[in-house]
Parts: sequence; C-alpha cells; structure tokens
Amino acid sequence: MAHTNMVREEIFKLRKEGHSYTYISQKTGMSKGTLSGWLSDVPYAPNKITIERIGKARAASGRVKAKIKLESIKRAGEEAKKDIGKLKKRDLFMIGIGIYIGEGSKTGNAIRVINADPKIIKFVVRWLEKACGLARENFKMRLHVYPDNNIKKCVNFWSNTSGIPLSQFQKTYIDIRKDKKIFKKGKLPYGTAHLSIISGGKKEFGVFLARRINAWMGEVLK
Repeated sequence: MAHTNMVREEIFKLRKEGHSYTYISQKTGMSKGTLSGWLSDVPYAPNKITIERIGKARAASGRVKAKIKLESIKRAGEEAKKDIGKLKKRDLFMIGIGIYIGEGSKTGNAIRVINADPKIIKFVVRWLEKACGLARENFKMRLHVYPDNNIKKCVNFWSNTSGIPLSQFQKTYIDIRKDKKIFKKGKLPYGTAHLSIISGGKKEFGVFLARRINAWMGEVLK
C-alpha cells in the first residue's frame, strides 16, 4: 500500500510538472487508462520536455506522411505512363478537341482558348498546328494580369512557353477592378493567356476553321 501511495504521489508530481501520460506511464509502469482516471482533475500545462517530444513526434509523423505522399505520386505517375502509352496522331487530335470543348470559345466565329496553365496553352498551339495546319505566325496572344504581376516577366514567360514571338503579343490587360476578391493576389503569377488565331489572308484559317472546330465538337458530343 505504501508503495502504491509513493507511486501515486510520484505520478501527481510528474503531471503537475507538465509531463504527458506517455512519459509518466513509461516512468512508473502505470497504464494510461489508470492515469487518466487519477489525473483528470489535475490542471495540465505541458513542460518544455513534453513540448519538444510532441514537436519531434509531429515532425516524424510529417516526414512519414510526406514520404507516403511522394511514393503515392511516384506510383501514380508510373501507372499513368503505362495506362497512356505512346500517344498517336489520332489521340492528340481527340485530346485537342476535348481541351477546346472545355477551354475554347463557343460563340461567334473566333478561335480562342483561355487558360492559366502553360501546359494547356502549349498543347493547344501544338494541336492547332498539327491538326489544323496553322503556322506559328497565325497565332496571337493577349495576357490578362493583375496589378501585382510583373508584365514583362509574364510576357516573356508565355512567349517562351508557347513559342509565340513577342511581336505577336497584343497589349496586356490589367484587371484593376476594386471589387476583385483579394485572394486572387499572387494566385496567378503569370496571369491568364488568351490565345487566338488570325487567318493571315487564308480563308481556311478564318471562319471556316472555326466552323470545323465547332463541327468536331458537335460530333464528339453527339
């Protein structure tokens, strides 16, 4: 009995010093369930040792989670590569139509794709060249940016990404609307690209091409 009282006193002392149930259980051999019953009314403020232990445990847990995440991403990438295989000309053609369905202009006779993802814009340029026979000089681009964007940096970025010369960029539009939600700031570091087509005097790249693309979409969505 005396031994039990001594252990109990030690437990209360350790708890008041700010130690965790795990630490106290390891020191005294008492189960956490018993500790919870005894110490439920004891005010608790974790001490430096406990805080450091918690921090290390969280850091270790974070590293484990990060490792699991990276392994999952790697596995997904490997499986995706097997699933997709080598893309053929027909595949690229259909993917382009799918992107245009989601991101392209559906009104009027203009051919236009708007997106903030450089990979999408780069693919669309490739698609319009391969599937529609357009040359690089048939493209023009206008950027939609926000006041916190660096215009020169944005223009150079999109030119390098898309392969469209700087001479074919139109005047950049800066969105200065005061009612624009503040969360937009910094979210689009290079703004949004508005990619469009000029026929260059060739009828097949003008209204008729816009109608062809609309017809392709119509066939896909039947």
